[in-house]
Amino acid sequence: MLKTLKNAFKIKDIRRKLLFTLAMLVVIRIGSQLPVPGVNGEVFKSWFQQQTGGAFSFFDAITGGSFASMAILALGINPYITSSIIIQLLTIAIPKLEEMQRDGADGKKKIASLTRYVTVALAVLQSTAMAIGFGRQGYLTDYNVLSVITVVMALTAGSAFLMWVGERITEHGVGNGISIVLVINILSRLPQDLSNLFNQFVIGKAPATAVLAAVIIFAIIIAMVVLVIILNAGVRKIPVQYAKKVQGRKMVGGQTSSIPLKVNTSGVIPVIFAQSILQFPLIICSLVGYQGEGFWGEVLKGMNAEYWCRPSQPIYSIGLLVYIVLIIFFAHFYTSITFNPLMIADNMKKQGGFIPGIRPGKPTSDYLSRVLYYIIWVGATGLTIVAIIPYIFNGVFGASVSFGGTSLIIIVSVVLETMKQVESQMMVRNYKGFLEG
Repeated sequence: MLKTLKNAFKIKDIRRKLLFTLAMLVVIRIGSQLPVPGVNGEVFKSWFQQQTGGAFSFFDAITGGSFASMAILALGINPYITSSIIIQLLTIAIPKLEEMQRDGADGKKKIASLTRYVTVALAVLQSTAMAIGFGRQGYLTDYNVLSVITVVMALTAGSAFLMWVGERITEHGVGNGISIVLVINILSRLPQDLSNLFNQFVIGKAPATAVLAAVIIFAIIIAMVVLVIILNAGVRKIPVQYAKKVQGRKMVGGQTSSIPLKVNTSGVIPVIFAQSILQFPLIICSLVGYQGEGFWGEVLKGMNAEYWCRPSQPIYSIGLLVYIVLIIFFAHFYTSITFNPLMIADNMKKQGGFIPGIRPGKPTSDYLSRVLYYIIWVGATGLTIVAIIPYIFNGVFGASVSFGGTSLIIIVSVVLETMKQVESQMMVRNYKGFLEG
C-alpha cells in the first residue's frame, strides 16, 4: 500500500488529484466544527447525549459528528443521497426521466441538475423541521422567525456546499466524490468509538480479561470487514454464447461472454431504507418533544435500536425482527425495480445471444429471475448479519458505538471502488496498483 502511494505521488496528474481530494477533505472537517448561528450549543449537546444510541446515533455518525455539535454541515450529504435514490426510483416510474437517462451525456446532465434541485428542496424541508422542533424545545438562543430562517439558511447552505465539494472531487480528484465525503465523515468518528470500546472493556480490567476483550473486539471488526468484502466481491457469472452470423463479407459472433450478477445486488440501500422507516417516527417525536406513554411509548421503544437484544427486556427485540424483515423486503424490492430480466433477455435475443441450455426469450427471462431470486436471498442474509451484529453486542454487552454494519458496508464499498479507480489510472502508466499488491 505504501509503495503504491509512493508510486502514485511520482505521477504528476495522480498526485494533483490526491492532493486536491485531501485538501477538500480538510475543508470538510473544518466546516464540521463551525457552529450554526443562533443555536445554544451547550444545551443542544446535553440533549444529544441523552439521544445517543437512539434514532440520531447513525445520523450523527454519517455527518462526522457535525450533528452532535450542530455545525453548519449538520445535515451532511444525506439530502443528496435521499434525492439520488428518489430520482433513481422515479426514473423507473416516469417515462420522461427514463428517456433522459438513455439520452447519453446530455440526459445525465439534466438528471444531475434535477437531483441538485431536489437536494436543496429536501435540505430546506429537513432544516426547517429541525429549526422549528429545536426552537420549541429551547435549543435556540432566541426562538423567532429570524433565528429559524438563519438556521435553515445555514444548514441548507452547508448541505449544498458538501454536494458541491463531492462533485468537485469527482471532477478534479480521485472520483467517487459524494461517497468519499460520506466515508470521511464516518471515519472521523471511528477513533472516538474505538476509544470508548477500550475504555469500557479493556482499560482498568485484569490483564487476562483485557487481552481477551481486545482480541474479541478486533476479531469481530475483522470478521465483519471480511464478510462485507465477500458480499461486495461476490458475483454469479451466467455464461452467454453468441451465435455466428454473416455481416457483409465477414463472419462475426461465436464468442462467449457472461452476465455478472452481484451477490449484494442492492448494496446498502435496503439497510438505509429499513433504518429510515423505523427511525422516522422516533426523530419526529424527538423534534416535537413527545416522550411516549402507555402503549405508544412501548411501540417507540421497540423501534429504538437502543433497546434491542437486551436480555432483561426481550419484548423490545420484536423491533429487530421487523428491521430484519424490512431489510430482506427492500433487498427484493430495490433489485426488482433496478434489474429487468425480461429486458436483458430481449436484448440478448436481438444480439443473437443465449444461455447454454436455455431457450431465448421468456425461458431466459424466467431463468434469470430464478437465479436472481436465490442470489438476493444470499445477499440479503449476509447484509442482515452485518447490520445486526452491532445491535446484538450493544444490547447484550452495552457496547454502544456510533458506527455499525451500515457504516462498515459504506466504508468498505467506497474504499474498494476508489482503489480500483486509482489502480486503473496507474495501470495506464504501467505502475503496479493497489489490488495487485
